[in-house]
Amino acid sequence: MDHRKILHVDMDAFFASIEQRDHVEYRHKPLVVGGRPEQRGAVAAASYEARRYGIHSAMPSRVAVQRCPQVIFARPRFDVYRAVSEQIRAIFRDYTTLVEPLSLDEAYLDVTGCESAIATAKTIQQRIFDTTQLTASAGVSINKFLAKMASDVNKPNGLFVILPEDAMAFIATLPIEKFHGIGPATARKMKQLGIASGADLQRWSEADLVAHFGKVGRHYFRVANAQDNRQVNPNRISKSIGAERSFAEDLCTLEAMVEALTVIVDDVEARLLKAKKMGYTLTLKIKYADYRQITRSRTVAAPMQQAAEIGALAQALLEHHLEPQPRVRLLGVAIANLVSDQTLGYQQLSLI
Repeated sequence: MDHRKILHVDMDAFFASIEQRDHVEYRHKPLVVGGRPEQRGAVAAASYEARRYGIHSAMPSRVAVQRCPQVIFARPRFDVYRAVSEQIRAIFRDYTTLVEPLSLDEAYLDVTGCESAIATAKTIQQRIFDTTQLTASAGVSINKFLAKMASDVNKPNGLFVILPEDAMAFIATLPIEKFHGIGPATARKMKQLGIASGADLQRWSEADLVAHFGKVGRHYFRVANAQDNRQVNPNRISKSIGAERSFAEDLCTLEAMVEALTVIVDDVEARLLKAKKMGYTLTLKIKYADYRQITRSRTVAAPMQQAAEIGALAQALLEHHLEPQPRVRLLGVAIANLVSDQTLGYQQLSLI
């Protein structure tokens, strides 16, 4: 049986590594990319030196300081990160047209046409380092799930290969929390059912998993048994386009929140226009001062792109779901169920 050759390439601590590359004073020190504690910031990325203290992305910056008082903070430079990401993607495209970026710092590659996937992965890692002075970890296997899991095994600057004959045994050893696509809540539910590892999951039938987890149970059954037929999609479309803002001081009045939403919605409109997308579903995110977070969504009959209609719906959701006497530290708006504005024949009319 012929198997596909799939790579998952994941840059090592991408944002933080770029900052350490560009600033000699950051090297070999615990570094966080993100807002400082006094700015009510959060960790966007952490260097490996910082991770040794238990610091990780999405952690409040004040917690990072508690865990490592000497941690250094660097402001994000997303224009630089995007430029480096494009350098890396250009390297990928020298080996295959089947490149599916997942974010700025990771991608799947289908290199079935190459004589040796392992040699190709090693060459790509070396070229990335020669071009950017950054390291990447790579996983090589027969499908996306296994390649993704393999790339985490020998980080940083590692390469791990899961051969077809080793796939089931590798999956059996995985703690259920390590499965890509199984979050904390699902892992807790699985453990309550006696599923603590890949070996436990492999003992369940597809029908039983569907009975307990719904349609996603089919996916759990398949990946547990090394079955993942998802293709590497070079035309992968973002599931949503959005923006959010955290605030140095809590917002306590509806007026202040509506004013903040105006800025956020303008940003969302600009991103939609740049991507030439419209969307049917709006999601509002509200994070309170005590870090409780809610999201509320509304789907409409006609796709949205303009700030006026997005803002009106976002404000309506805010007014309906906002708690009494609120203290809000973050607001976000995202548009999903995206379609091309060109496909629908929409265009902005000139005012001239």
